[in-house]
Amino acid sequence: MKAQAGICAEPNLHAHYLFLNIVPGSHAAVTAALARLPALWRELESSYADAAFSGLVAIGNRVWDNLYPDARPPELTAFPAQGDAAPETPADLFVQLRADRLDVAYIGVQRVMALLAGLVNVQDERQGFRYLDCRDMTGFVDGTENPQGEDRASVALLADGPFAGGSYVHVQRFHHRMNRWQKLSLSSQEAIYGRTKADNIEFASSDKAPTAHTRRTSLKDETGRSMEILRQSMPWGSATEQGLVFISCCNTPRHFTAMLESMYRKDNNGHFDHLTLFTEAKTGAAFFAPSEDWLEKNGD
Repeated sequence: MKAQAGICAEPNLHAHYLFLNIVPGSHAAVTAALARLPALWRELESSYADAAFSGLVAIGNRVWDNLYPDARPPELTAFPAQGDAAPETPADLFVQLRADRLDVAYIGVQRVMALLAGLVNVQDERQGFRYLDCRDMTGFVDGTENPQGEDRASVALLADGPFAGGSYVHVQRFHHRMNRWQKLSLSSQEAIYGRTKADNIEFASSDKAPTAHTRRTSLKDETGRSMEILRQSMPWGSATEQGLVFISCCNTPRHFTAMLESMYRKDNNGHFDHLTLFTEAKTGAAFFAPSEDWLEKNGD
């Protein structure tokens, strides 16, 4: 099964994100339209070879059975909301269009919306961009813990079964409290992340505060194996607001759920991720991104 290229894509300069809801009564037509997307991804990739374009469409937990009633990814469930601090805001479809040329990403947006014209409404859209050397707007390198090379696919994609080549996708839109963040000293910012800012060197475990972001999100399962995810996040910003579109791709939703709980839920000593004091999650939705084969065959 061929995975959609956007799942394991290497970092790009630009991205456009679409959160779409299906017009009632249009599910069969949407299923047919989604079957045409892999060909569109390949056409754009070929037509603009210098842009490193990749496309991705993922189907929301709540709408999956209406589009593909004969089979469902075994672990596809609702977004693991953490109260108002990390809410669930479902969307039917998530589309990620990435490229090293902004115009090509936008051409992809136009083509997708033309394909789905009259079938969907836009819940939200966001433009992402590379900030400096792949940094978050807080100034720290983003995605430092990401798997590299062939490990990207082993972490992000299901390897076997009818959903091989697919990925569980979780998306959140964060709004950073930049005024509050920028008042912190450099040492305070580094303590919150658990690594240095300028040269991106992670603190030794013994030097990390129990509230450090890298401590709260570097988890192991019951067998001692690291619970990894592939992050495809990018910053977004306007004149008045800045933040991050956080995207997790994984062969199981359990890793993301564990990380989110560790960030927001206090442990026995009352510790939680102090980075959450400086950024607010406005949205949260759970999706599954099927393989290109699954899409083209309408799930058969």
